[in-house]
Amino acid sequence: MAASAREDGARGQAQVRRGCEHYDRGCLLKAQQTCEECSTLFGEYYCSLCHLFDKDKKQYHCENCGICRIGPKEDFFHCLKCNLCLTINLQGKHKCIENVSRQNCPICLEDIHTSRIVAHVLPCGHLLHRGYRCPLCMHSALDMTRYWRQLDDEVAQTPMPSEYQNMTVDILCNDCNGKSTVQFHILGMKCNICESYNTAQSGGRRISVDQQ
Repeated sequence: MAASAREDGARGQAQVRRGCEHYDRGCLLKAQQTCEECSTLFGEYYCSLCHLFDKDKKQYHCENCGICRIGPKEDFFHCLKCNLCLTINLQGKHKCIENVSRQNCPICLEDIHTSRIVAHVLPCGHLLHRGYRCPLCMHSALDMTRYWRQLDDEVAQTPMPSEYQNMTVDILCNDCNGKSTVQFHILGMKCNICESYNTAQSGGRRISVDQQ
């Protein structure tokens, strides 16, 4: 029975042969892009530092990041303070946060630095994979102007009951950090300074004197 098991194991190894015909043992290969004997290409892209084999996706190895990135390389630069490769159009136009990518995405919790999912660089400087508001500082992640104007129309078409029509509330804007007193509305309170609806109530509600 032991001999039969060895024969089965040998047949299994023959069926699952690794690499080209010159590699028929179960030991580790010396990592290189081609076979020394027949020049079989193991990967269109090979990094001798990461030992990464892959199809050609214009990859490049970033020494500062310590990993390979999908390029092309000329479209990216490495920000030394953020310690991350960013698209060239962000050079000199982004808010730097030291080692910003050395953390997990605050929404999906995947490691940002090594993730193959594109991370969005927010105006606040934080990174996340998806979302419309930064969960760390609550700033809007995108240009929400169009959505704010839609909210204007919805607010105008949704009058509050008479007992709430002259009610005001103190708010804090998460986008401009300004404080203002505005009319209370169930759909949202618009900042008087930057016209954002990304606001939070910072004080109690008040009824105007003529309504008390």
